[in-house]
Amino acid sequence: MRASRLLSLLLLLQTRGRMTAAELSEELEVSVRTVYRDVEALSSAGVPVYADRGPAGGYQLLDGYRTRLNGLTAEEASSLFLAGLPGPAAELGLADVAAAAELKLLAALPPEPRSQASRMRERFLLDVPGWYRDADDVPHLGQVADAVWEGRRLRMVYRRWGPTEVEREVRPYGLVLKGGSWYMVAAPDDATARTYRVSRIVSVEVLPERFARPEGFDLADFWHTYSADFRDRMYTAEATIRLAPGAEGLLRYTAGARPVDTALAAAGPPGEDGWTELRLPVESVRHACWLLLRMGSDLEVLGPPELRRLMATTVSKLATMYGTAILSPGGDSPSGDGRSPGADSSSGPGPSSPDGLAGPLSRSSPR
Repeated sequence: MRASRLLSLLLLLQTRGRMTAAELSEELEVSVRTVYRDVEALSSAGVPVYADRGPAGGYQLLDGYRTRLNGLTAEEASSLFLAGLPGPAAELGLADVAAAAELKLLAALPPEPRSQASRMRERFLLDVPGWYRDADDVPHLGQVADAVWEGRRLRMVYRRWGPTEVEREVRPYGLVLKGGSWYMVAAPDDATARTYRVSRIVSVEVLPERFARPEGFDLADFWHTYSADFRDRMYTAEATIRLAPGAEGLLRYTAGARPVDTALAAAGPPGEDGWTELRLPVESVRHACWLLLRMGSDLEVLGPPELRRLMATTVSKLATMYGTAILSPGGDSPSGDGRSPGADSSSGPGPSSPDGLAGPLSRSSPR
């Protein structure tokens, strides 16, 4: 355990340069006092690590010192092949580079880690886009990636929601792949960083001038904060519903696990009939109507009144559209079994997905 920590400390100093004891303790998840003892142990073993005092001080290795104690374990080598996403690499124009790097890594590994890494590649596959949807068409992704990598400004024509197109000149800080869609994190000259969906870039020009990346900007931190804020902004209304017993799983799949679990946790006990009353966050009245109709008779909307009226109006129109066309005078379908022709009783309310649930919900997405 301590040997592994000493190696991690040594590699941190080798890759990042000067680091304070506090920074090292945070990375290694140990106390500052433990860092002091570990640095002393490294020095006693002949590793040229020294400390600079003062506000800009910290620990660092003697210039030019490199350790060769960076061999991969079998598990570490295997995990690297789960990080290799051939689809995204190809979209970024790095398919050949990624394949060559994979071959070189396999060739450099000892026999046992090489065998385990090969098994990992053979038995695990990462497929990013969700069911019933393809990845975005991103013809300009390569140019955007080049601008991100080289720190060059971009001038683009961007299609907002609807037919509106705007011209923007931005400083691209990074790219994020989310559920099969690429997003560019970039900042216009007069604003802070924001997100742009790459598939909505109509045209792009990589400008020759470079820009200075903001000090301390962390792409992962930005995306985490942005995602949480987007979820909070997405739910602008609330629906009061009654949910049939056993329908919790379908509601999670339909409306999203996060809001449903929050609503279930705040709900009281089921009534005598087993139904549970919930206050469910929704995006809007119209979106909630479209969403909750998928639950069929397993869910009743109690409020707000405008949502209940919209649900009733929609159901009435559906009854008018389909009722006389598919029901026999006795109330059964032409097939005589209460189902529409060709229906499979195991398929549920709609086309089945691979996990046996109804087809997927097409949620709104950022920007």
